[in-house]
Amino acid sequence: MLILKMMEQIASEDHMKKHYLDLKDMPFYAGLCKYMSSGPILAMAWEGQNIVKLVRMMLGETNPADSKPGSIRGDLCINIGRNIIHGSDTLENAKTEVDLWFKPEEFVNYTPCAQPWLYE
Repeated sequence: MLILKMMEQIASEDHMKKHYLDLKDMPFYAGLCKYMSSGPILAMAWEGQNIVKLVRMMLGETNPADSKPGSIRGDLCINIGRNIIHGSDTLENAKTEVDLWFKPEEFVNYTPCAQPWLYE
């Protein structure tokens, strides 16, 4: 796993509405967008084999009550609408979300020196 890019920022409520557009029909949508735009966030782009699955394991279940201890949501969250962290659920959604948060020219293109030791 490799963090390709991260940036701390305060996102506008309109930006969060774009980010969570797939949840627009959920009852917690408006509150979630307002909550996520109420303070700084750390946007990150990750890369690696099975990256979506691995990151979502670290995050825990969408409903914090269903999350395992040791996961971020399992240890630090109580409500779905206040679960403090978001992770893309598919590689396609991850690409869309990365494009929403970062410009292509902001990425540094390199091969980590440990790559041959980590991947076949």
